[in-house]
Amino acid sequence: MLRLATPDYLRFSQSKELIATFGGGEANVAVSLANYGLDAEFVTRLPKNDLAESCIMNLRSHRVGVNNIVRGGERLGIYFLETGAVARASKVIYDRAGSSISTIEKGMIDWRAVFKEAQWFHWTGITPAISQGAADVCLEAVKVANGMGITVSCDLNYRKNLWKYGKTAAEVMPALVEGCDIILGNEEDCEKVFGIKPEGFDVTATGGEVDAAEFESVCTQMMKLFPRCKKVIVTLRGAINANHNTWGGVLYSEGSLKQSQRYDITHIVDRVGGGDSFMGGLIYGIITYPNDDQKALDFAVAASCLKHTVYGDFNLVSVNEVENLLKGDGSGRVQR
Repeated sequence: MLRLATPDYLRFSQSKELIATFGGGEANVAVSLANYGLDAEFVTRLPKNDLAESCIMNLRSHRVGVNNIVRGGERLGIYFLETGAVARASKVIYDRAGSSISTIEKGMIDWRAVFKEAQWFHWTGITPAISQGAADVCLEAVKVANGMGITVSCDLNYRKNLWKYGKTAAEVMPALVEGCDIILGNEEDCEKVFGIKPEGFDVTATGGEVDAAEFESVCTQMMKLFPRCKKVIVTLRGAINANHNTWGGVLYSEGSLKQSQRYDITHIVDRVGGGDSFMGGLIYGIITYPNDDQKALDFAVAASCLKHTVYGDFNLVSVNEVENLLKGDGSGRVQR
Protein backbone atom coordinates (compact mmCIF):
# COMPACT_ATOMS: atom_id res chain seq x y z
CA MET A 1 0.00 0.00 0.00
CA LEU A 2 0.85 3.64 -0.26
CA ARG A 3 1.01 5.24 3.19
CA LEU A 4 0.24 8.96 3.45
CA ALA A 5 0.98 10.33 6.92
CA THR A 6 0.69 13.74 8.50
CA PRO A 7 4.06 15.06 9.75
CA ASP A 8 5.01 16.14 13.27
CA TYR A 9 1.92 14.82 15.08
CA LEU A 10 -0.34 17.15 13.07
CA ARG A 11 -4.02 16.28 12.74
CA PHE A 12 -5.59 15.66 9.34
CA SER A 13 -7.38 18.99 9.63
CA GLN A 14 -4.11 20.84 10.28
CA SER A 15 -1.65 19.33 7.83
CA LYS A 16 -0.98 20.91 4.45
CA GLU A 17 1.23 18.02 3.34
CA LEU A 18 1.42 14.24 3.66
CA ILE A 19 4.57 12.10 3.81
CA ALA A 20 4.46 9.25 1.29
CA THR A 21 6.00 5.85 2.09
CA PHE A 22 5.02 2.25 1.36
CA GLY A 23 3.97 -0.54 3.68
CA GLY A 24 1.44 -3.20 4.56
CA GLY A 25 1.29 -6.31 6.72
CA GLU A 26 2.92 -9.02 4.62
CA ALA A 27 5.30 -6.59 2.91
CA ASN A 28 6.53 -5.40 6.32
CA VAL A 29 7.31 -8.99 7.32
CA ALA A 30 9.13 -9.60 4.04
CA VAL A 31 11.34 -6.55 4.56
CA SER A 32 12.27 -7.70 8.07
CA LEU A 33 13.24 -11.16 6.83
CA ALA A 34 15.28 -9.77 3.95
CA ASN A 35 17.00 -7.44 6.42
CA TYR A 36 18.01 -10.48 8.48
CA GLY A 37 19.56 -12.14 5.44
CA LEU A 38 16.77 -14.57 4.51
CA ASP A 39 15.32 -14.86 1.00
CA ALA A 40 11.88 -13.24 1.07
CA GLU A 41 9.37 -12.89 -1.74
CA PHE A 42 6.33 -10.60 -1.62
CA VAL A 43 3.27 -11.80 -3.56
CA THR A 44 0.45 -9.42 -4.42
CA ARG A 45 -1.41 -7.76 -7.30
CA LEU A 46 -0.52 -4.23 -8.39
CA PRO A 47 -1.70 -1.99 -11.21
CA LYS A 48 0.43 -1.08 -14.20
CA ASN A 49 1.27 2.52 -13.35
CA ASP A 50 4.11 4.63 -11.99
CA LEU A 51 2.96 4.45 -8.36
CA ALA A 52 3.09 0.67 -8.48
CA GLU A 53 6.53 0.81 -10.12
CA SER A 54 7.73 3.05 -7.30
CA CYS A 55 6.39 0.55 -4.78
CA ILE A 56 8.18 -2.33 -6.52
CA MET A 57 11.43 -0.35 -6.66
CA ASN A 58 11.10 0.35 -2.93
CA LEU A 59 10.69 -3.34 -2.13
CA ARG A 60 13.68 -4.20 -4.33
CA SER A 61 15.78 -1.62 -2.47
CA HIS A 62 15.17 -3.67 0.68
CA ARG A 63 16.20 -6.90 -1.11
CA VAL A 64 12.65 -8.28 -1.21
CA GLY A 65 11.81 -10.45 -4.21
CA VAL A 66 9.07 -9.11 -6.49
CA ASN A 67 9.06 -11.65 -9.33
CA ASN A 68 5.70 -13.13 -8.32
CA ILE A 69 3.78 -9.86 -8.22
CA VAL A 70 0.97 -10.03 -10.77
CA ARG A 71 -0.12 -6.89 -12.60
CA GLY A 72 -3.63 -5.71 -13.26
CA GLY A 73 -6.49 -3.73 -11.79
CA GLU A 74 -6.98 0.00 -11.54
CA ARG A 75 -5.17 1.39 -8.52
CA LEU A 76 -2.86 0.96 -5.56
CA GLY A 77 -4.46 0.76 -2.12
CA ILE A 78 -3.82 3.70 0.22
CA TYR A 79 -4.02 4.32 3.92
CA PHE A 80 -3.84 7.69 5.65
CA LEU A 81 -2.20 7.99 9.07
CA GLU A 82 -2.58 10.64 11.74
CA THR A 83 -0.05 9.91 14.49
CA GLY A 84 -1.42 10.41 17.99
CA ALA A 85 0.37 11.88 20.98
CA VAL A 86 0.02 11.32 24.72
CA ALA A 87 -3.75 10.91 25.38
CA ARG A 88 -4.76 11.37 21.71
CA ALA A 89 -4.86 8.11 19.78
CA SER A 90 -3.57 7.64 16.25
CA LYS A 91 -6.12 7.42 13.44
CA VAL A 92 -6.09 5.42 10.21
CA ILE A 93 -8.32 5.99 7.19
CA TYR A 94 -8.34 3.22 4.57
CA ASP A 95 -8.84 3.85 0.86
CA ARG A 96 -8.71 0.35 -0.59
CA ALA A 97 -12.03 -0.08 -2.42
CA GLY A 98 -11.42 -0.90 -6.07
CA SER A 99 -7.69 -1.47 -5.56
CA SER A 100 -5.87 -4.12 -7.56
CA ILE A 101 -5.69 -6.53 -4.63
CA SER A 102 -9.38 -6.03 -3.78
CA THR A 103 -10.40 -7.13 -7.29
CA ILE A 104 -8.12 -10.18 -7.39
CA GLU A 105 -9.70 -13.54 -8.25
CA LYS A 106 -8.80 -17.19 -7.80
CA GLY A 107 -6.48 -18.48 -10.50
CA MET A 108 -4.67 -15.18 -11.04
CA ILE A 109 -1.65 -16.40 -9.04
CA ASP A 110 0.03 -19.74 -9.75
CA TRP A 111 0.66 -20.71 -6.13
CA ARG A 112 2.41 -23.97 -7.00
CA ALA A 113 4.99 -22.02 -8.98
CA VAL A 114 5.28 -19.40 -6.21
CA PHE A 115 5.90 -22.08 -3.55
CA LYS A 116 8.27 -24.20 -5.66
CA GLU A 117 11.33 -23.50 -3.47
CA ALA A 118 9.60 -21.99 -0.44
CA GLN A 119 9.70 -23.26 3.12
CA TRP A 120 7.30 -20.78 4.72
CA PHE A 121 4.13 -18.88 3.74
CA HIS A 122 2.85 -15.98 5.83
CA TRP A 123 -0.43 -14.10 5.52
CA THR A 124 -2.30 -11.61 7.69
CA GLY A 125 -5.96 -11.08 8.56
CA ILE A 126 -5.84 -7.79 6.69
CA THR A 127 -5.85 -9.55 3.30
CA PRO A 128 -9.15 -11.48 3.66
CA ALA A 129 -10.73 -8.35 5.17
CA ILE A 130 -10.31 -6.43 1.90
CA SER A 131 -12.74 -8.34 -0.33
CA GLN A 132 -14.27 -11.73 -0.99
CA GLY A 133 -11.83 -12.20 -3.85
CA ALA A 134 -8.83 -11.49 -1.63
CA ALA A 135 -10.18 -13.93 0.97
CA ASP A 136 -10.70 -16.62 -1.71
CA VAL A 137 -7.16 -16.20 -3.07
CA CYS A 138 -5.68 -16.28 0.42
CA LEU A 139 -7.51 -19.56 1.14
CA GLU A 140 -6.33 -20.89 -2.22
CA ALA A 141 -2.73 -20.13 -1.18
CA VAL A 142 -3.12 -21.74 2.25
CA LYS A 143 -4.50 -24.96 0.77
CA VAL A 144 -1.72 -25.22 -1.82
CA ALA A 145 0.92 -24.54 0.86
CA ASN A 146 -0.61 -27.23 3.07
CA GLY A 147 -0.53 -29.71 0.21
CA MET A 148 3.13 -28.94 -0.48
CA GLY A 149 4.17 -29.33 3.17
CA ILE A 150 5.09 -25.65 3.62
CA THR A 151 4.90 -24.07 7.07
CA VAL A 152 2.00 -21.60 7.17
CA SER A 153 1.76 -18.72 9.64
CA CYS A 154 -0.80 -15.99 10.13
CA ASP A 155 -1.13 -12.77 12.06
CA LEU A 156 -4.82 -12.42 12.93
CA ASN A 157 -4.57 -8.61 12.55
CA TYR A 158 -8.24 -7.75 13.07
CA ARG A 159 -9.15 -4.43 11.41
CA LYS A 160 -12.80 -3.53 12.02
CA ASN A 161 -12.68 -0.67 9.49
CA LEU A 162 -11.83 -3.04 6.63
CA TRP A 163 -14.52 -5.72 6.98
CA LYS A 164 -17.08 -3.95 4.77
CA TYR A 165 -18.00 -6.39 1.97
CA GLY A 166 -20.80 -8.25 3.74
CA LYS A 167 -18.83 -10.91 5.60
CA THR A 168 -17.49 -10.79 9.15
CA ALA A 169 -14.08 -11.96 10.33
CA ALA A 170 -15.79 -14.70 12.34
CA GLU A 171 -17.33 -16.06 9.13
CA VAL A 172 -14.21 -15.94 6.96
CA MET A 173 -11.18 -16.46 9.20
CA PRO A 174 -11.76 -19.98 10.65
CA ALA A 175 -11.33 -21.74 7.28
CA LEU A 176 -8.07 -19.85 6.75
CA VAL A 177 -6.65 -20.24 10.23
CA GLU A 178 -7.32 -23.97 10.38
CA GLY A 179 -4.57 -24.38 7.77
CA CYS A 180 -1.96 -22.58 9.91
CA ASP A 181 0.96 -24.06 11.84
CA ILE A 182 1.83 -20.79 13.63
CA ILE A 183 -0.79 -18.28 14.86
CA LEU A 184 0.04 -14.78 16.10
CA GLY A 185 -2.36 -12.28 17.63
CA ASN A 186 -2.36 -9.34 20.00
CA GLU A 187 -4.29 -8.91 23.24
CA GLU A 188 -7.63 -8.46 21.49
CA ASP A 189 -7.38 -10.22 18.10
CA CYS A 190 -8.45 -13.63 19.44
CA GLU A 191 -11.42 -12.01 21.17
CA LYS A 192 -12.56 -9.92 18.20
CA VAL A 193 -12.29 -12.78 15.71
CA PHE A 194 -13.03 -15.92 17.76
CA GLY A 195 -14.49 -14.66 21.04
CA ILE A 196 -11.54 -16.02 23.02
CA LYS A 197 -10.09 -13.83 25.80
CA PRO A 198 -8.60 -14.04 29.30
CA GLU A 199 -11.16 -13.85 32.06
CA GLY A 200 -11.73 -10.25 33.16
CA PHE A 201 -9.16 -8.75 30.78
CA ASP A 202 -9.79 -5.25 29.39
CA VAL A 203 -7.25 -4.03 26.82
CA THR A 204 -8.31 -0.40 27.35
CA ALA A 205 -7.52 -0.52 31.06
CA THR A 206 -4.07 -2.11 31.15
CA GLY A 207 -2.28 1.00 32.42
CA GLY A 208 0.90 -0.49 31.01
CA GLU A 209 0.57 -3.70 33.02
CA VAL A 210 -0.36 -6.90 31.17
CA ASP A 211 -0.15 -10.22 33.00
CA ALA A 212 1.40 -12.64 30.53
CA ALA A 213 0.23 -15.71 32.45
CA GLU A 214 -3.40 -14.73 31.84
CA PHE A 215 -2.95 -15.54 28.16
CA GLU A 216 -2.11 -19.23 28.58
CA SER A 217 -5.84 -19.98 28.48
CA VAL A 218 -6.15 -18.02 25.22
CA CYS A 219 -3.38 -20.11 23.67
CA THR A 220 -4.83 -23.44 24.80
CA GLN A 221 -8.29 -22.49 23.54
CA MET A 222 -6.85 -21.49 20.17
CA MET A 223 -5.01 -24.80 19.85
CA LYS A 224 -8.17 -26.71 20.72
CA LEU A 225 -10.08 -24.77 18.07
CA PHE A 226 -7.30 -25.24 15.48
CA PRO A 227 -5.63 -28.63 16.12
CA ARG A 228 -3.13 -28.26 13.24
CA CYS A 229 -1.50 -25.34 15.06
CA LYS A 230 1.86 -26.04 16.73
CA LYS A 231 2.57 -22.62 18.28
CA VAL A 232 0.33 -19.76 19.41
CA ILE A 233 1.97 -16.42 20.13
CA VAL A 234 0.36 -13.36 21.73
CA THR A 235 1.96 -9.92 21.69
CA LEU A 236 1.33 -7.97 24.90
CA ARG A 237 1.11 -4.21 24.64
CA GLY A 238 0.49 -2.12 27.73
CA ALA A 239 -0.66 1.35 26.64
CA ILE A 240 0.28 4.04 29.14
CA ASN A 241 -0.32 6.63 26.44
CA ALA A 242 0.25 7.04 22.69
CA ASN A 243 3.97 7.69 23.19
CA HIS A 244 4.69 5.31 26.06
CA ASN A 245 3.96 1.57 25.88
CA THR A 246 5.22 -1.58 27.52
CA TRP A 247 5.91 -4.43 25.13
CA GLY A 248 6.35 -8.18 25.45
CA GLY A 249 4.92 -11.50 24.36
CA VAL A 250 4.16 -15.12 25.17
CA LEU A 251 4.61 -18.28 23.10
CA TYR A 252 2.70 -21.48 23.80
CA SER A 253 3.86 -24.79 22.35
CA GLU A 254 3.80 -28.44 23.46
CA GLY A 255 2.04 -27.62 26.71
CA SER A 256 4.57 -24.98 27.77
CA LEU A 257 4.18 -21.20 28.00
CA LYS A 258 7.28 -19.10 27.29
CA GLN A 259 7.32 -15.47 28.44
CA SER A 260 9.57 -12.72 27.15
CA GLN A 261 11.04 -9.89 29.14
CA ARG A 262 9.00 -6.69 29.16
CA TYR A 263 10.36 -3.57 27.44
CA ASP A 264 9.41 -0.07 28.52
CA ILE A 265 9.22 2.05 25.35
CA THR A 266 9.02 5.63 26.55
CA HIS A 267 9.41 7.69 23.37
CA ILE A 268 7.73 5.91 20.47
CA VAL A 269 8.77 7.16 17.04
CA ASP A 270 6.31 5.01 15.05
CA ARG A 271 4.36 1.99 16.30
CA VAL A 272 2.73 1.15 12.94
CA GLY A 273 4.14 -2.17 11.78
CA GLY A 274 5.02 -3.21 15.33
CA GLY A 275 3.18 -6.52 15.05
CA ASP A 276 4.66 -7.21 11.62
CA SER A 277 8.17 -6.57 12.94
CA PHE A 278 7.40 -9.06 15.72
CA MET A 279 6.28 -11.63 13.14
CA GLY A 280 9.38 -11.06 11.03
CA GLY A 281 11.57 -11.58 14.08
CA LEU A 282 9.60 -14.66 15.10
CA ILE A 283 9.88 -16.35 11.69
CA TYR A 284 13.61 -15.61 11.66
CA GLY A 285 13.92 -16.93 15.21
CA ILE A 286 12.02 -20.16 14.56
CA ILE A 287 14.05 -20.86 11.41
CA THR A 288 17.38 -19.93 13.02
CA TYR A 289 16.76 -21.51 16.45
CA PRO A 290 14.39 -24.41 15.60
CA ASN A 291 14.77 -26.09 18.99
CA ASP A 292 14.67 -22.98 21.17
CA ASP A 293 11.25 -21.33 21.38
CA GLN A 294 12.43 -19.00 24.15
CA LYS A 295 15.22 -17.62 22.00
CA ALA A 296 12.88 -17.20 19.02
CA LEU A 297 10.36 -15.33 21.18
CA ASP A 298 13.01 -13.12 22.75
CA PHE A 299 14.40 -12.21 19.33
CA ALA A 300 10.93 -11.30 18.06
CA VAL A 301 10.12 -9.06 21.02
CA ALA A 302 13.49 -7.29 20.91
CA ALA A 303 13.24 -6.76 17.14
CA SER A 304 9.78 -5.28 17.52
CA CYS A 305 10.89 -3.10 20.43
CA LEU A 306 13.49 -1.57 18.11
CA LYS A 307 10.88 -1.06 15.37
CA HIS A 308 9.14 1.47 17.62
CA THR A 309 12.20 3.69 17.10
CA VAL A 310 12.03 3.56 13.28
CA TYR A 311 9.78 5.81 11.18
CA GLY A 312 7.62 4.10 8.57
CA ASP A 313 6.08 0.63 8.30
CA PHE A 314 9.35 -1.24 7.77
CA ASN A 315 11.64 -2.45 10.55
CA LEU A 316 15.07 -1.36 9.30
CA VAL A 317 17.24 -2.99 11.96
CA SER A 318 19.90 -5.66 11.71
CA VAL A 319 20.35 -9.00 13.46
CA ASN A 320 23.36 -7.50 15.27
CA GLU A 321 21.27 -4.61 16.62
CA VAL A 322 18.59 -7.00 17.87
CA GLU A 323 21.18 -9.25 19.51
CA ASN A 324 22.82 -6.26 21.21
CA LEU A 325 19.48 -5.32 22.76
CA LEU A 326 18.99 -8.90 23.88
CA LYS A 327 22.36 -8.67 25.65
CA GLY A 328 21.08 -5.66 27.55
CA ASP A 329 22.53 -2.85 25.46
CA GLY A 330 19.58 -0.48 25.28
CA SER A 331 21.58 2.65 26.05
CA GLY A 332 21.30 4.17 22.58
CA ARG A 333 24.91 5.33 22.76
CA VAL A 334 26.42 6.62 19.53
CA GLN A 335 28.25 3.85 17.63
CA ARG A 336 31.61 5.16 16.43
